[in-house]
Amino acid sequence: MASPVCAAYPIDLVRQQFPALERTHNGRPVAYFDGPGGSQVVAGCIDAMAGYMRRGGANLHGGFASSVETEAHIAAAKLAMADLLNARAQEIAFGANATTLLFHASRAIGRNWKPGDEIVVTELDHRGNVDPWITLAKDKGVTVRWIRVDTGTFTLDLSGLDSIINDKTVLVAVGLASNAVGTINDLTRITARARQVGALVAVDAVQAVPHFSVDFQAIGADILSCSAYKFFGPHIGIVAIRAELFERLDVYKLVPAPSEAPDKLETGTLNHEGIAGIKPAVEFIAGLGTSGTRRERIVSGYAAMEAHEHRLAEKIRSALAAMPGIRLYQAAPAVRKTPTVALTVAGLSPAEVCRQVVETSSVFVADGNFYAWTLAERLGILPTGAWVRAGLSPYNTEEEVDRFIAAMARLVR
Repeated sequence: MASPVCAAYPIDLVRQQFPALERTHNGRPVAYFDGPGGSQVVAGCIDAMAGYMRRGGANLHGGFASSVETEAHIAAAKLAMADLLNARAQEIAFGANATTLLFHASRAIGRNWKPGDEIVVTELDHRGNVDPWITLAKDKGVTVRWIRVDTGTFTLDLSGLDSIINDKTVLVAVGLASNAVGTINDLTRITARARQVGALVAVDAVQAVPHFSVDFQAIGADILSCSAYKFFGPHIGIVAIRAELFERLDVYKLVPAPSEAPDKLETGTLNHEGIAGIKPAVEFIAGLGTSGTRRERIVSGYAAMEAHEHRLAEKIRSALAAMPGIRLYQAAPAVRKTPTVALTVAGLSPAEVCRQVVETSSVFVADGNFYAWTLAERLGILPTGAWVRAGLSPYNTEEEVDRFIAAMARLVR
């Protein structure tokens, strides 16, 4: 987006780029508060995907124009993702979704695991960064250790970290941001301890990348996963794998398939039209930034998005905290969080809360455990339907927030 640099967040310019915001429900404009489950898609992405298909798609390695163009789309998308994550293009691989990619990558990373080895996962994570690893651990006879969540603070309990991550640890899997309660984890101690014992680190950044700048190099990850459909793009999964690790991975693949990174992880024919939409999604974020390289514009664009979303999320948290019968599941104010708010309402199931909010106010909020299964289990809320989750995106407005707050106030009355 080629928007001018301005002190105020350009919400009108942002909203103009999302055709889905024109939708109405019960005669009112829809307010999409389901961003953690998947954002709306920026127009540039839609145009790029449709344009690719209109011009004629093709498979790779052909000498004809549509095949050459397809390879160019993939290369451009990887360069864009490299700038988004501060990685190298040859470290980026695409797939159906982050979970599928992690199941595939885990089999290659854990090929040589053996009984006596240990891996570490956390109770705060989406199971997409838990089950690929513990499933393989079970197959290999590897011990699984857990970093527990403090259910009073909604943060990871790192008090026993030095014994949990030890000389037997071969991999640590941890989320950068919780998809349920929004907690942003400070990974510094975890990655430092993993490095100390020579363990690999797999970081789930699916809920981080839509909201703040992620630096693959700086956070010390060996493998990092995210999904383009969470940050205004197509249903494409993405992993970044540290080049030295990627090159030596012995992946499960067809014999004639490429053996070099990153192609060797990309089994079968990719979703080429979806990949064509990745660069415009990245460019949308960069378009909110100030001058400089694309990476620099991405970082400043994220800063603008984060400030806007944080202000709106804090307004929701403050208002809901004052309402009787509402319980918020969130870390303390000093703990950094994404604009994701999880709650329950006394006497009403999460599904009923969502139904009433959408019918009275045309605000789309979601209910469920959102695959944060272990956290919901620890809290004892699985039998009642777990949470209501309201999550903000850069296209949400103060009017939409006020509408949601008013709907919740009517509901608890």
